[in-house]
Amino acid sequence: MDVAYWIVAALLAAFYLYAGGIKILQSQERLQPMMGWVDRVPMPVVRLIGTLEVLGAAGLILPPLTGIAPGLAVAAATGLVLIQVGGIAVHVSRGETRTIGLNIVLLVAAVAAVWLGTTWL
Repeated sequence: MDVAYWIVAALLAAFYLYAGGIKILQSQERLQPMMGWVDRVPMPVVRLIGTLEVLGAAGLILPPLTGIAPGLAVAAATGLVLIQVGGIAVHVSRGETRTIGLNIVLLVAAVAAVWLGTTWL
């Protein structure tokens, strides 16, 4: 099951490193075609979400890899669960219920990382 954690954590970390990175680095105009919700959310909040995603990605990988406070990986995965719950809420409030498939997949993967982390780390 340790291998299962690393597979889930690596996939989540890669996704969130990319998604968070573009939220941090790109302008609102460049994000708009990919993420329609950025027009209703202030850019400092978008940047904060991106920063939290990048920190979550690091938190999934670095603590278990170094052996320093591996329990932080569970906290990082829990934070990513909360980010997806918020993302689903934003999409539903905008009437975009058909676009929450990726959010649900990421939510399930983050919940799996929490479970695997509490069970095997």
